[in-house]
Amino acid sequence: MGHGGEDPGSIGAKGSYEKRVTLLIAKKLAALIDQRSGFKAVMIRTGDYYVTHSRKTELARKNKADLLISIHADAFVSPKPYGASVLVQSSRRANSEFTRWIENRQDESELLGGAGETIKKTKDKNLAFTLADMKKEYTMASSYEFALHVIKELKQVTKLHKKNPEGLSLAVLKSSDIPSVLIETGFISNPSEEKKLNNHHHRQKLAKAIFNAVDSFFLENTPKGTLLAATEMKKHKVRSGESLSVLAQRYKTSIDTIKSINNLKSNVLRIGQTLKIPREG
Repeated sequence: MGHGGEDPGSIGAKGSYEKRVTLLIAKKLAALIDQRSGFKAVMIRTGDYYVTHSRKTELARKNKADLLISIHADAFVSPKPYGASVLVQSSRRANSEFTRWIENRQDESELLGGAGETIKKTKDKNLAFTLADMKKEYTMASSYEFALHVIKELKQVTKLHKKNPEGLSLAVLKSSDIPSVLIETGFISNPSEEKKLNNHHHRQKLAKAIFNAVDSFFLENTPKGTLLAATEMKKHKVRSGESLSVLAQRYKTSIDTIKSINNLKSNVLRIGQTLKIPREG
């Protein structure tokens, strides 16, 4: 969550502090995540103190995070703007950070994921650049994909300020190895939204929406070697020509298992239908 300590963030007309509202939402989100088998939430801060942007990414990396979420409440000089939005790192900022990583690859190979050691040790600069660039592009694409999941869920519980993810140059989103997004939960400078952000039930809805986005994102992009990968279902959208027998053979399971998991009463499938499929054990 954003701000904290001597940095209150934005302040609403009724005196609401962004740092307090965002911490309450983050705590609700963390509780939901921790209740989910295979998930674990790590809070950047648990109280009223300030954490630098560089420290946030350090903590995320230290805890081997698969996703970094920064929760904020927006503000403007006018009380008129309203709605939630989701921000991702701009391509320009990502490219400038990438250049710095490559220049310091001997010291910062840990920022570049599983290929970090190869990137660090190889004398082939072209290979180092290619591997690092692939990691950066994957992280940016994953960040944008997760942002789409968040927007899909948020629009069901609140109004949107931006209907699509917006790319901005933000220090908290600079990681090349951890998909990262910044979520503006609403405008605390808007009297109506300030009131909502101070409402327990609305904060719970926001937290649940973000959790649903996390859940659906990892269902489709389960990190290898995790408990979730070993126990979770994956999603499959039925295409033309596919049948239960074809899917059972492809995913090394049985027709009865697929029918049971999806509560299917017959063997008939519809094109475009989404099915839950057990992952290979």
